[in-house]
Amino acid sequence: MDFEEEKHGEVVIGLVSGRVDGLAAPEFEQYLNGIVERGDKDVLLDCSGMDYISSAGLRALLVGARACQQSGGNLALCALKPECKKVLEVSGFFAFLESFDTREDALAAEQDWAGRGA
Repeated sequence: MDFEEEKHGEVVIGLVSGRVDGLAAPEFEQYLNGIVERGDKDVLLDCSGMDYISSAGLRALLVGARACQQSGGNLALCALKPECKKVLEVSGFFAFLESFDTREDALAAEQDWAGRGA
């Protein structure tokens, strides 16, 4: 699993690639928590390169979303591959996470989802 990162205004865009499985989940959780710990609170994860997410990856995503919300921000996802989207959908994650088809869609709707935590 690899991460790349950029900023768009107040939003941190994290590009996640590879498998978010039991081996990578602790690193994924640490990455998300690190964003919040340094003072950023709104995170958009571009999942176009994410090939797989396991239950351990879902847990890390949940912990990261909570950290963002507790800091007054929010976590959103974009560009999920169909197999990853299905796992999140079946697991009920879209009840508390915004998901967008593209990065552009997410950034266009930024005022609707960013900063809505707490």
